[in-house]
Order: sequence, then C-alpha cells, then structure tokens
Amino acid sequence: MDSLLSMYSAASWPLILLILGTFFVAGAVKGVIGLGLPTVAMGLLGLAMAPAQAAALLVVPSMVTNVWQLAAGGRFVHLARRLWPLLAGVVAGTWLTAALAGTGSQPWAVRALGVALVLYAAFGLMAFQLRVPPGAERWLGALSGLATGAVTAATGVFVIPAVPYLQALGLARDELVQALGMAFTVSTLALALALARGGALGYQQMAASLVALVPAMAGMWAGQVLRHRISPAAFRRGFFTGLGLLGLYLCF
Repeated sequence: MDSLLSMYSAASWPLILLILGTFFVAGAVKGVIGLGLPTVAMGLLGLAMAPAQAAALLVVPSMVTNVWQLAAGGRFVHLARRLWPLLAGVVAGTWLTAALAGTGSQPWAVRALGVALVLYAAFGLMAFQLRVPPGAERWLGALSGLATGAVTAATGVFVIPAVPYLQALGLARDELVQALGMAFTVSTLALALALARGGALGYQQMAASLVALVPAMAGMWAGQVLRHRISPAAFRRGFFTGLGLLGLYLCF
C-alpha cells in the first residue's frame, strides 16, 4: 500500500474493520477513564502494521480529543508555566530520537511498543502513589520529557514516563486532566512534525487519519455514557491488565 488512505479502498475488510474498531474501542476507553486513546490504538494497530503507519493514523483523533481535554478547566497559563520543562523535553526528545533513529519504522519498533505498553500497564496497576519534591520539578520534568519524547518517536506511545510524572505532582483532579491534555497535545504535535519530516505523514495520511476520527469520537461518546453505569476502578484494572497482556504479546 502506497499510503494509509489506500487502506480504505484497497485493503481487506478485516483490516478496515480492525482500524475502525480499534479507534472506537480506544475512544471508549478515553471516554470512561479520561486517557488511553493513543495507547490502545497503537497497541491494537501494532498487531497489523508498523508503528510508524499506526502513528500516522493516530494524529487527527489524538489531536482533536486531546485539545478537547486541554480546553477543560481554566488553569492553562498556570500549568504551562509549571510544566514547560516537561513539554520542552518532549519536543526535544521526539525530534532528536526521530533524527537519529527514525519514527517507529525500525525492525525492533514493535517490540519497543510492547515494552512501553507493559511498563504503562504495570504502573497503572500499582497501588502506591509517587511524589515529586517541589525543588526537583524543573530538572525531573525536563528528564521525563526527554524520555517521553524518545519513547514517542520510537513507538508512537506518549504516556511513559510523562503520565506517572504528572500524577506524582499532586495536582487536583481537574488540573491533572488539563495537564494530561496539554502533554498529549504537545506530544502529538511533535510526533506529527517528526513523521512529516521523515515522509511518513502527508496529505493522504492526514485524510486517512481524519476518517479514523469518526469512530474515535463515537467511541468517546459511548465511553462517557458507559462511565455512569460501571465502576471506573474496575474498568481501569481490566484496561491495564488487558494492555499489559497485549504488550507482552507484541514483545514476542
């Protein structure tokens, strides 16, 4: 296939259904627990395509849903001032890794994706809460950003270690939701620019990604409805368990 857009016209129905179903499920997970769309999408799509292709499909759904999440709350300026070392590190880490090793197109990229999913799932299942000392925020935020950017460029997943770091800052719930949206938005932009620079994201790929936005938004709406009918804690345990098993499968 010369482009991701050709998937919808030339690919087999099982692959088309996998793509559309993946973004519906990923959107539903985000609707229930407020995160997980890119992680679930990259994990499931990694079963059938290279991480670079999956990451290109992810750009529009991730950007739209994360900007939506970023818009919630009124602490944008305060959080931007507090989190700029993390955000700057994400951009630097993504572009540096993409320049040195490419963006998810290496033979080891699928296994790296599996490792990232396992680590994220393990942290999500942990019962203890990490804490970042106020005096360490600037340098630790920059290091977390650089590491997150490296993982983003290699796997298309931008949750490790940014999500654990943000959760360790002791932010209020609404601030944490907005901070996650901010970090994910910057990560998506940095990844999109890296993919475009490497020739993996152009007009046709963006059009294919735009199509994926439809099931993602439908899934997000369904997840928000489902959130009021199930236990979020039980759902999170099931989500992280399933994500860990998927990661282990991709590792081997």
